[in-house]
Amino acid sequence: MLVEVAYAKPEKQVIIPLEVDETCTIEKAIMLSNIQQQFPEIDLQKNKVGIFGKVAKLTDILRDKDRVEIYRPLIADPKESRRARAAKKERLNK
Repeated sequence: MLVEVAYAKPEKQVIIPLEVDETCTIEKAIMLSNIQQQFPEIDLQKNKVGIFGKVAKLTDILRDKDRVEIYRPLIADPKESRRARAAKKERLNK
């Protein structure tokens, strides 16, 4: 079956197509893709992974045409960023 492994940084995005067997896990697909050679900062003990935007476990079995995504850690808390933007907008409107 065909799957993809994807990872993105602001300056570079990579999607690697793979042909795997029906018992392939997310972790095995990542290893088969060799994506960690291109992005040595990927640490599967720290980076979350998912399939089409939904967080998953490394042990989850893939289905045909799944896209495995490796997520980078957030730089800022999204809630805190929204609060800061709202406060700034409020100050500008006074």
